[in-house]
Amino acid sequence: MKPLRGHALTERGAALLTAMIIVTLLATLIAAMVLQQRRAVSVEAAERSRVQSAWILNGALDWARLILREDKRSGRPTALTEPWATPLAEARLSTFLAADVSHTEDGPDAFLSGVITDSQARYNLINLVDQAKVQPAEVEALQRLCVAVGVSDDVATRIASGLLAAVAPTSSNTALRPRQLDQLTWLGIDRDTIARLEPYVTLLPSRTPVNVNTASREVLVAAIKGLDLATAERLIQLRQRDPFRTTAAVEAQVPNLAPLAPGHISTASDYFEVRGRLRLEDRVLEQRSLVVRRGLDVIVLQREQISARDAFGS
Repeated sequence: MKPLRGHALTERGAALLTAMIIVTLLATLIAAMVLQQRRAVSVEAAERSRVQSAWILNGALDWARLILREDKRSGRPTALTEPWATPLAEARLSTFLAADVSHTEDGPDAFLSGVITDSQARYNLINLVDQAKVQPAEVEALQRLCVAVGVSDDVATRIASGLLAAVAPTSSNTALRPRQLDQLTWLGIDRDTIARLEPYVTLLPSRTPVNVNTASREVLVAAIKGLDLATAERLIQLRQRDPFRTTAAVEAQVPNLAPLAPGHISTASDYFEVRGRLRLEDRVLEQRSLVVRRGLDVIVLQREQISARDAFGS
């Protein structure tokens, strides 16, 4: 009987070990399934949040287009005293969605902000080349800007030469035509120089004059030959009280200068940059759009979205 009893104990031990192995396998499989499901839910939630954020920012862009359309309808000059130039300070998104205070308290911790800037407040580098030729007057204008911001004036000729090679109809380098300022590195311009020029220059699809009602004093010095920084500052103070309605009104303030070259300055703008920013907890989605006014139509030419961590609360 003792051998039988030992055999039974062995069978019971084997059965118990098998059961333990099966339970371990089942627990592992269940844990893997739960983890996989949790990841799928997280991915779906993140994608839903991204899509909803994009919808919100697109709605903000449409609102900006409406503001610019109404500004055009008013017939007033494009100036920093107009409603479009007032930034939207960061506000809780739920305040836009519900008038009832009890509902806003339950809203998500999402914050929306935005700003419209006049792209023609900056010098347009595309002006350097016209009809497959470098324009000497425009090169001189960019040289004056370079001197005003502390950049070597030979940068102007280098940018002009590079753009000519990129946009000429017979050029094989048209794919290298820069469309954003950081792409000026393709023309051999170093990043430090680009960073210094960035607040004052832009790259627009077509030639544009500088708007004297929105440009900085450095850009005004570039656009108006013979103008010094002190006189440019005086023009800025004058436009704050009463925006210039015509270029003749500008000429009247600088009678000692030569007549202004046609097409270099204006008192109205068509190109604008619209920036919208949505902050949700530690995640930020920013949308930047270039728009153009053609009559009362406001058309989106470029749109860029940037997603980043708002680690520093910026």
